[in-house]
Amino acid sequence: MDVSPYDALLFVSFGGPEKTEDVVPFLENVTRGRGIPRERLVEVGQHYFDRGGKSPINDQNRAFLAALRSDLAEHGIDLPVYWGNRNWDPYLSDTVAQMRADGIKRAAVFATSAYSSYSSCRQYRENLFAACDATGGVEGAPVLDKLRHYYNHPGFVAPVVDGVLASIDDLPEDVRDSARILFVTHSIPTAMNDSSGPEGNAYVAQHLDVAAVVAEQVAQRRGVTHEWDLVYCSRSGAPHIPWLEPDVNDRLEELADKDVSAVVMCPVGFVSDHMEVVYDLDTEALATAEKLGIHARRSPTAGEDPRFVAAVRELLLERAAAERGEATERPAVGDLGPVPDRCPAGCCFNQRSQLPTLTGEDSPQYSA
Repeated sequence: MDVSPYDALLFVSFGGPEKTEDVVPFLENVTRGRGIPRERLVEVGQHYFDRGGKSPINDQNRAFLAALRSDLAEHGIDLPVYWGNRNWDPYLSDTVAQMRADGIKRAAVFATSAYSSYSSCRQYRENLFAACDATGGVEGAPVLDKLRHYYNHPGFVAPVVDGVLASIDDLPEDVRDSARILFVTHSIPTAMNDSSGPEGNAYVAQHLDVAAVVAEQVAQRRGVTHEWDLVYCSRSGAPHIPWLEPDVNDRLEELADKDVSAVVMCPVGFVSDHMEVVYDLDTEALATAEKLGIHARRSPTAGEDPRFVAAVRELLLERAAAERGEATERPAVGDLGPVPDRCPAGCCFNQRSQLPTLTGEDSPQYSA
């Protein structure tokens, strides 16, 4: 349980509003630099207003952090765990400033985004640089090592598989074996996917890889092979810009035309029940399925499942051993294997502007 050279763990998430007055300022943070009018942000924020202005993400993060701190303590790991958000309180820059004041020298970073793309990885790395730079300069800030992507880590995949199985079992008995699995993730511009990872297309490739693993494990345990699709939700932006398709609702329409009678929607692209899950799936997509006469269930996200919580500890110990120069196992399921610890230079290219990043091969915090 040696976590050296780390003297802290930094938990980084997207953030979300806590009350009605927070919604528009939060969305202004998310969309800063894009010139989106305030009235459009008010319109976009209606999903939050309908729920009292509160995103579910912060409470989910608090629950996960409590479980993570308990897991570390149970395994004899005495390590402070800090929490910083990209877009809302607790802000990442405030957290890094506190870490600096506390004398933290080097921290592992766990981000609540499991896949490779600009918005799910490189933007986090840009935010880490900005947070360090804003608190007295990068040179004097704690060295930060972002833990590798974990979309194919067994501790993340196992709860997803169990969730799909439970949801199939919850369907009417006569449609269970014919149920189709819709693996759902956040849509992104096709150009962003084209530049995701060091060679492009990593975002879609990673989702297809883990979806195939989940479908295979479900088939092995049920003795029934279920057809499946990768679909998307939460498309936004200008209509003329291509985004990944099909949208989950459009796919449900197509399946209804093919007389598919049951589906399980598995939000494999999300680690917990974010707004995209509770609105896009639990509200919109389930309503679409009901209208079409399709029996539909939404399977659980990994959330604070103990196996997922343990995966963070395992990733921490794995990276610590690697940084000490020790050989270590790197568990991964599927065909793609584990993602490198340090992102290559230029990975998940920022098409708008070239901002400095941390935790990659070109990070200024790593010695040559």
